[in-house]
Amino acid sequence: MSIDRLQEKIRKLKSPTMIRFSPGADQLPPPLAALPLSEGYGNLCRELLTGLTDLVPAVRFSFGGFALLGTTGLEELKKCLTRARELGYYIVLDAPELLTPQDAAGAAQALKDWDWDGLVLSPYLGSDVIRPFLPDCRQDKTLFLMIRGANRSASELQDLLTGTRLVHQAAAELADRHGQGIFGSCGYSQVGAVVGAPAESALKTLRSRYNRLFLLVDGCDAPAANAKKCAAAFDRFGHGAVVCAGESVTAAWKQGEDPEDYVNQSVQAAQRLKRNLSTYVTIL
Repeated sequence: MSIDRLQEKIRKLKSPTMIRFSPGADQLPPPLAALPLSEGYGNLCRELLTGLTDLVPAVRFSFGGFALLGTTGLEELKKCLTRARELGYYIVLDAPELLTPQDAAGAAQALKDWDWDGLVLSPYLGSDVIRPFLPDCRQDKTLFLMIRGANRSASELQDLLTGTRLVHQAAAELADRHGQGIFGSCGYSQVGAVVGAPAESALKTLRSRYNRLFLLVDGCDAPAANAKKCAAAFDRFGHGAVVCAGESVTAAWKQGEDPEDYVNQSVQAAQRLKRNLSTYVTIL
């Protein structure tokens, strides 16, 4: 199953890391800045994908981010997905925003034409937006439900108390319920959860309460996040989670001395992320 492939790639590389690509004009290093944004960012993604091979097991792309670049943006995304597949990455796609059950049904059908292993979507409209994708889970795809964000204001709603539990805990229960009976041989469900790296208490609680829920730890490069907090997402074997970084790797050139050497600087940033996590997580 898809979740088994992700866990096996992590175990093989001893690196529970994922890199997220989301377009932005400020993401382009000087050598690519003169190109149209969609072309420049597409080139950047493909160069980094090549450079990060054998270091990072999984990559993640923002469908909405590329779509905002227009038709050429989606063309570049398809090229990036093709390159990621050629290089052997586990591919996660952030679904476009789904505001109605009809949106979800349409997206579930349309996304069959796109190459991905895992899909990130929000469950906060309820089961109506989840059910259209469950057949894909039974046919070797994984869902990652965004239950607790990494952004600073996520607590305004997602940490509110509802009855005896927090809102994001109720969302985790929903994910756990929909994932019942769709387990990989690694023991984890084809329906996982996205949890923000700064929310250490949420990571600890969810890891202890839902031992079949694979956790995608988002925003590990946020100011309030660190490798020690991220380690709370893993089980005692160093399994059951992957840690996602974004600009700290894809735009590492901003912190370096030579913007021309942007690929190597991203590789070094990914290596640091792997080393920092290995201080707290041992993958058996």
